[in-house]
Amino acid sequence: MRRLTRPSRFWESLAVVIVKPLSRLLVSRDWRHGERVPRTGGVIIAANHLSWTDPVLLSHFLYDQGRWPVILAKAGLFNVPVLGHAVRSLCAIPVERASSEAARSLQVSSQRLRDGGAILFYPEGTCTRDPDLWPMVGKTGAARLALESGAPVIPVAHWGAHELLPYGEKKPRLFPRKTFRVSVGPPVDLSRYAGQPPQGQVLRQATADIMAAITAQLAELRGEKAPETPYDPAGR
Repeated sequence: MRRLTRPSRFWESLAVVIVKPLSRLLVSRDWRHGERVPRTGGVIIAANHLSWTDPVLLSHFLYDQGRWPVILAKAGLFNVPVLGHAVRSLCAIPVERASSEAARSLQVSSQRLRDGGAILFYPEGTCTRDPDLWPMVGKTGAARLALESGAPVIPVAHWGAHELLPYGEKKPRLFPRKTFRVSVGPPVDLSRYAGQPPQGQVLRQATADIMAAITAQLAELRGEKAPETPYDPAGR
């Protein structure tokens, strides 16, 4: 498989020309601990998910830290005229849900990590359904990828994208101007799982560690105490 951790110069330049000015126009910035994002090598960026706008805003943040974010996107987007071509050209990885092909996105992600890519992962799998917008129980894909590849997991929390475009709404709330806050944590320590098969309880515990690290960063951003137990939509 050929290296595909950055798009062509044309598509990268086009994205930067569009996204950075738009991001600066729509939101002010409060970015913390950007130096914790590794500048080289394969890395998993694990973030909370609040709004359809946060992949764009978070991509701007990561780009300014020297990394091109390789995003996992719903497979259906790749079939949309024009948009599908753009998403594919920007090196996104299609994710098939509820399908025997679902594991393929992890295989592609693993190859991108070996090639030195920065994979932007939303372990929750969708925007949070927690009533107070704290991170939910995560799915195990990011943990599996980390344990199988050995790549570091960098927890990133953000706050403010939901004020620009709340989940489920189509019309952004442009005024007053919102602030997009980001906080990066140190790499998640997954060393206690070394040598253990990445399955079952090991994956669930590693996932819980990743989500706890993201939640800790979000608590710092919000200046609030996070709930002791994360919201689990499967149990509601």
